[in-house]
Order: sequence, then structure tokens, then C-alpha cells
Amino acid sequence: MKRSYLGEFEEIVLLTVAVLELQKQAYGVAITHEIIEQTGRSVRLNQIHAALDRLEDKGMVKSEMGEPTAERGGRRKRLFTVTAYGRRTLQDIQEVRVSFWSRLLNPLNSIGQRDWGMG
Repeated sequence: MKRSYLGEFEEIVLLTVAVLELQKQAYGVAITHEIIEQTGRSVRLNQIHAALDRLEDKGMVKSEMGEPTAERGGRRKRLFTVTAYGRRTLQDIQEVRVSFWSRLLNPLNSIGQRDWGMG
């Protein structure tokens, strides 16, 4: 499968789904609240759903309808999970970022540290 690139917002949404799916809580409202809490960003539910739809189109998440709940007036939640491809993409992103950060913060790279006010 061809590599898809993610924008920063899609990456945050995908990471949030990965975290919340462990507790079976990866649905729109919970994802929205988690992103607001963790990033301090102001996001709306429609932005989250648009990103989730794009991620699903790219094959990085899949969704299914949960059971109806009384607290939602009998409505069902659309629950998301990260696919193997989505997990692989997150690992690739993490590796690239770690590589850049390690090069930036490497103690042997004194020129780079001086430029960043670290040396």
C-alpha cells in the first residue's frame, strides 16, 4: 500500500483514537474532549468527524456502530479503531520525529546547540 502523509491535525486525531480505543472510548465527542484537554486547542466535533472520515478513506481507521445507550437517548456511538496501516503510519511518523530530535539535541552537535541557545 502506498504511503499516505498526514497533516498535524489528522496525526493528532489518529493518535487520540489509538489512546482512547484501549478503553472503548474512541468516538467523536470523547476524541474532541481529549484533544482539547491534551493540546489546549479549540476544536469542534464537525472538524473531528471530517478528519476521521479522511482517515477512514485512507485506511488508517475503521468504524462500527456501538450499542444504543440510555444516556444518549437510545442513540448509538460510532466507535473508531486504528488499523494495522494506521499503526504503521504512526510508527513511521514517530521514527522520523525521533530521528530529527536526536540529531537536534545530540551533545556532539555543538553548532546546532549554539544556534538553539542550548550551548
